[in-house]
Parts: sequence; structure tokens; C-alpha cells
Amino acid sequence: MPLPVRNALLALAITVVIAGTIVYAINYLDRQRLAELDSIQNQLATDTLSIETQFALLEEAPCEDLSEGTAFSQEVGDLGDRLARSEERLGSDNAEVLQLKKQYTLLQIRDYLLTKRLAESCDVEPVTALYFYSNEGGCEDCDRASYALSYLRQTYPSLRVYSFDYDLDLGALRTLVAVEKVKREFPAFVINGTRSYGFSDLEEFEKRFPKELFKTASSTATTTKNAR
Repeated sequence: MPLPVRNALLALAITVVIAGTIVYAINYLDRQRLAELDSIQNQLATDTLSIETQFALLEEAPCEDLSEGTAFSQEVGDLGDRLARSEERLGSDNAEVLQLKKQYTLLQIRDYLLTKRLAESCDVEPVTALYFYSNEGGCEDCDRASYALSYLRQTYPSLRVYSFDYDLDLGALRTLVAVEKVKREFPAFVINGTRSYGFSDLEEFEKRFPKELFKTASSTATTTKNAR
């Protein structure tokens, strides 16, 4: 076989191998992403049933057993972090991500209502923070606000943080926006019923929260904060 022909065939074989490797890698990543989305969807279904059960239990459980609220709120926050990572990888306009975000938004609203019922029925005072952002632009400080809220949620276990995409096409979310009278100005917050807008830095942001919140920090989180 002439050398030029052999070299051409070798080059073709290498090209085929490289192309096959790329296709395999893409398919593998796609399967991984779909598996992650399926996992989130399954978790959402389980958590939705869990919170509905907690609503029912509230009618029977003594308030002294509920003074610390629902441990479920931390699970909701962790699930939101997973969904946010999937949104970053697949894009905010991905159809499957949008559907999961709608389910997660409903889950958050239900947990928020559960928390409010707990406060009214059992004379407890949870600290809640509703956070509204937009993926359609005009929200330059939203990333920093999101990081700040994640830090506060991890530092102060009693804080309940609910994050909402203001532009998500969901009737329940539009109703929440109307009830809380949230303007289209981002980032927007409703902290224990008080509305505020904008974000500058963590120190200023913490002043918007009740002082009682900062008594609940874990020793590890407090050490981290003092080291800043």
C-alpha cells in the first residue's frame, strides 16, 4: 500500500476514533444530566408528599413539639441548590429545568404557608426571607444576594429562605407576588413581612433581619463569620 494512502487511512481512523469518543462523551454527559434531573424530580415528588403530610400532622401535633419548626426547610434549601446547579449547566430556558423549577416553586410556597400556620397556631416566631430575582436581565446584584442568603441560611439554622424567579410563568407565584406586593425591582426581599430592594454588602444586608436570628448561629458558623 502506498505510503500516502496508508497515512490517509491512518488519519481517517484517528478522526473516526476521536469523533466516536466525543459522541460517547456527549451522550454520557447527557445521561448524567438526565439522571440528575430525574433524581431532582423524584425528590420533589417525595418532598411534596412530605409537606402535605406535615400539614395534616399540624392539626394533631402539640405545639411544643413544633417550636423549632420543620426540619424539612433545610431539605428544601438543599434541593434548591441542586436545581440551581442543573439550571447553570442546562440553561434557564431548558424545558425540563423550567418544569422542575415550577414544581420546586410550589413546594417552597407550601412550606412557606406551613411556616406561617405554625407561627399563627403555636405562637412561634420563625424568621422568613422571600427572595425574588430575574433571569431576564436587570439584576446585577442577584448573584451576590443569592450567595449572601446561602451563607445566612447555613449559618443560622432557624432562618427560612425561599427563592423565586419573578418571571416564572406560574399562577401561584403571581398570586404570592401580588399578596406580598413585590415590585419588579431586583433583587427584592420580603423579610418577616417587610419588603426591601437592592443589595450592597453582607453587613448592610444582615441589618434587615431581626436581631434574634443571630443568636441561633452554630459555633462553627460563628467562627467562620468572625474570621471574615
